[in-house]
Amino acid sequence: MTVSTPQASTPEATGPAVSTARWASVSTPDGTFTVLADAADRVLASGWTDDPDYLTALIHRSLRPKATQRADSLGAITDAVAAYYAGDVAALDVVEVHQESGPFLRKAWPVLRTIAPGEPVTYARLAELSGTPTAIRGAAAACSRNAAALFVPCHRVLRSDGSLGGFRYGLPIKQALLEREGYTLA
Repeated sequence: MTVSTPQASTPEATGPAVSTARWASVSTPDGTFTVLADAADRVLASGWTDDPDYLTALIHRSLRPKATQRADSLGAITDAVAAYYAGDVAALDVVEVHQESGPFLRKAWPVLRTIAPGEPVTYARLAELSGTPTAIRGAAAACSRNAAALFVPCHRVLRSDGSLGGFRYGLPIKQALLEREGYTLA
């Protein structure tokens, strides 16, 4: 497996919840993609929805903003989404993400960012890469509790039999993302 190192990591929470997060949506072939970001331009949550309240609910309570404000663009963040969909699958690597949870998830989320496009891993392999080979359920939880879809590419994790497994935004989007990145299901 080739591992690409992202430019940004998922830092731990460093203080109280953000008072206001900005959000913007980008039209993609997979549907409307919305991103919530804090004042430091770190992604707090993202996904294929036009509902910022849905995304806000996914953010850990220690980081959850008290309010959200619509923006036409989030600059480099929404530009990276557009570049990804234009074919630059590494464009998202430079965008910083801010998520919080327990120790295993804080280890697993940055590891997800090192999984190379087109080279998905299994939940068992994600557990190994995260330093706890027996934490296969923890690896699945890292994917299911990931609030920053696409930026933390949980879509690059498959079941041990090579099937898609689950995905918060539906298996057709997960399959489309994998194919866009050069991977075709057997």
